[in-house]
Parts: sequence; structure tokens; C-alpha cells
Amino acid sequence: MHPMMEELTMKRIERTIEGLRRNRMEAVYAKDRTEARELLKSYLNPGCSIGCGGSVTLDEIDALSLFRCGDYRFFDRYAAGLTADEVKTVYHNALSADVYVMSSNAVTENGELYNVDGRGNRVAALIYGPERVVVVVGYNKIVNSIDDAILRVKTVAAPANAARLHCKTPCAHTGRCISLDKQHVPALCEGCETEARICASYVVSGYQREANRIKVIIVGESLGF
Repeated sequence: MHPMMEELTMKRIERTIEGLRRNRMEAVYAKDRTEARELLKSYLNPGCSIGCGGSVTLDEIDALSLFRCGDYRFFDRYAAGLTADEVKTVYHNALSADVYVMSSNAVTENGELYNVDGRGNRVAALIYGPERVVVVVGYNKIVNSIDDAILRVKTVAAPANAARLHCKTPCAHTGRCISLDKQHVPALCEGCETEARICASYVVSGYQREANRIKVIIVGESLGF
């Protein structure tokens, strides 16, 4: 990255961290994925239970090997050989974990997290249940506003994740939500009407009543979708 762009990026990250802190979320900066993994580890006490949301970002910082190291009780949604019912049990157990780890579809400079889920287990844990939530976010997910966050999901996060998960949705093939093809400005929840749709529950996390329950690690690398 050019030094001038690096300086501008850091200023944007700083504004976002300030916004998150105003909204009573603990926010810290990690220069790269290695430092992000170490910061994540600092939030995990030996023996604590951990749940996680599906996340390319967590894969990219090698978080799963940390969770599986034997020092923690990990509700592992990716464990080999799980039946559909066993996966459902993992999801339910994660809702009462000591720590829930996830990424975010977008984070605004005003300090809001924006997330869209298909099943809803990830946003459910973000809102209520786990004692603390750790959100790991690459700087590429920072946007100016909620409107920009909505657009980011419809043009980046949802199409990329639908393709990754082999979902038979229009966005997986076209790279954008079909709602954007309409002449009017699409409403928040407009989209396809398929069983494979991954956009069903829309959550904005703003000012928090429980200070610092949500902890956000913003990484100075492009991570995830």
C-alpha cells in the first residue's frame, strides 16, 4: 500500500474505533492477522467455552486451530461427521458460550456493526446470550454509513458467501442482489425468494447497554468478504 493510502486508511480506522468506543464497544487495532490472532487469544480464558459464526475472516487468521488447541471447550460447528441434528445442537450451545467469536459484514465509521444472516444463529449470539462477543474485522469492511453497509452486503458479502456456500441464489451467479436491478431504491429486506437465500435477518448494533460486552478487533489487512 502506498504510504499516503496507508495514512488515510489509518485515519479511517481511528475514526471507526472512536465511533465503536462511543457506542460502548471495546475496540482495538491489530496491524495484521498474526497480531489479530494474539489479541483474540487474550480474550480467551483457559477452560472457557467458545462458539463461533461462519467466517472467512476467522479462517484467514487461523482462529479455528486456536479454538481446537485443547485449552478451551469449543462448540465446533465444523467437526467431522456431525449430523444435521448435531450441528443444530452446536448452534444452540454456542448461544450460551462464555465467548462468541465472529466477523461482521460491515462496520461504519460511526461505530455501528451491520450484519445479515440466513439462519440467524450468528446475529442471535451477537445480540444476547454469550458473556462476551469478539468481532474480528478487516479494514476492507469499514463503510461510511448504514446505507453503504446495506449496499456492501448486496454487492459483496452476500454474493461472495452465497457462491462460497454453493447456494442456488441469483446473487451467487450475477455477483449482486436482484433487488438492485429494480428502478426504485431497494428496501432493506428486498431480494430473491429462494429457499437458499442467506439474507433473512438484518441487525444493526449501535449504542450498547452492556458496556464492552462486544469487543471489536479491526485489522489493518483486507480480510473476508
